Amino acid sequence: MDPSAYSDHFAREHLPPEELWPVFEPEALARLAYPKRMNAAFELIDRAVAAGFGARPCLRTPAEVLTYDEVLNRANRIAHVLVRDLGLMPGNRVLLRSANNLTMATAWLGVLKAGGIAVATMPLLRARELAHVRDKARIQIALCDARLADEWQSVGDGMPGLRTLYFGNGAADSLENRMARASGTFDNVICSHDDVALIAFTSGTTGPAKATMHFHRDVLAICDSLPGPVLKPTPDDVFAGSAPFAFTFGLGALLLFPLRFGASAVLLEQATPDIILSAIAQHRVTFTFTVPTLYRAMTPLAHSYDVSSLRAGVSSGEHLPVSVAEGWRKQTGISLINSIGSTEMLHAFLAMPPGEARANAVGRPLPGFRAAIFDDDMQVLPPHAVGKLGVRGPTGCRYLDDTERQRKYVRDGWNLTGDSFWADEEGLFWYHARSDDMIVSAGYNISGAEVEEVLLDHPAVRECAVVGVADDARGQIVTAFIVLNDPSEAGDAMTKDLQDRVKSTIAPYKYPRAIAYLDALPKTVTGKVQRSALRDGQV
Repeated sequence: MDPSAYSDHFAREHLPPEELWPVFEPEALARLAYPKRMNAAFELIDRAVAAGFGARPCLRTPAEVLTYDEVLNRANRIAHVLVRDLGLMPGNRVLLRSANNLTMATAWLGVLKAGGIAVATMPLLRARELAHVRDKARIQIALCDARLADEWQSVGDGMPGLRTLYFGNGAADSLENRMARASGTFDNVICSHDDVALIAFTSGTTGPAKATMHFHRDVLAICDSLPGPVLKPTPDDVFAGSAPFAFTFGLGALLLFPLRFGASAVLLEQATPDIILSAIAQHRVTFTFTVPTLYRAMTPLAHSYDVSSLRAGVSSGEHLPVSVAEGWRKQTGISLINSIGSTEMLHAFLAMPPGEARANAVGRPLPGFRAAIFDDDMQVLPPHAVGKLGVRGPTGCRYLDDTERQRKYVRDGWNLTGDSFWADEEGLFWYHARSDDMIVSAGYNISGAEVEEVLLDHPAVRECAVVGVADDARGQIVTAFIVLNDPSEAGDAMTKDLQDRVKSTIAPYKYPRAIAYLDALPKTVTGKVQRSALRDGQV
């Protein structure tokens, strides 16, 4: 580790022991060649302005467009407020609570410019979840959208040493009014490349959200791994998507990636299918980033909007069914780029190179990353054998003050993502199931994703999720939770039709012995299906 610029050493002191860190690929770090002293926000916004992009569009909303000059000015003013009014010291953790909007984006940059550690939170989190974030990250400062004040006030107001500013309410002491009295220039805190820049919390689909820590160099590394080599963005490109900044998929896609390449991004506080499609048409979006569920929902609506500007769509967050990818391609003419990432890795590490799409394959390791399939003893498996996916690269897992989980996620220097995969002789990686979603029924290993693929091909099915439910006789039984296009069709006849379709399409032992019909699948705020809730009967 290099000497820290931080006066508050909490983050560094609560990193896992270095012997439990993953291996960071030395060739990747050497190729990226980031300086030892750096500030990621400076690299993203100040350098863009210095390079002549000041007058170009940077951040867009349906109602407003900010140039790079304007984004830099706002971020600098927020940095001043944090230091001057709230007493931020380098290394302090700053909670950010808002939907994706201009203040949220410029605040994220301002926190890093001032040497703070950004802790973005999902807008839909409730008091109990916010309290977990507050306590785990030892939050000292919070910037909160006034529309989301109620939940935060119940856990933040009155906490000793915790200072909160609200924005969007026009109050005399609001963040905006304080910004108006601040300077538009700021001397950035130049950190160590391995000082913590952000703490990101997992979506908590399998228990309490885990806190992951990422360095200033990591922020740039994800930009130079996925969008650079795969998408090859130019300053004329426009990014859009659905994920909030607290979901690092969204942070990368809608803030870090476009700024790294002098492009622009559309920020949407709500990201329904109609709103996303409208934004594509209004702003001539070229790259979309969202989850398969939303691509599927947008497909039948796309013909009503001008989506001719699109160059590519990136899918992540959960397995991409072939039917979703094919439906989107037929409707829009645009192929989806399958990818997989994790909060622990900060962003994507596998993706399908453009022009090399293969049905159901996730893709290849991104530049700078390595991947392999392991058995339980960490022995590399041969092609076509299903095992644990392990990855290494310029980023990696570092849990905040959680040695037990660190030991499980990182073994022998490899990040074990919790996914079951297999690889072929050509070096393509194929998704099998989440390791904890693997269904073991009467001795058979069954991929819920494979069964979902078949069910989603049925014209009556809008959405589905397949999980294993405990059964005395078989250990688990394959259980499908179905959302129909027409709920009135639910019943025994539909159940038999769906079961017969699975039996006739894949091995009969994989068919869902139980089918339940729901009005909607339970999802996290990032759009992922909460399969744990389905398994546990919480529907």
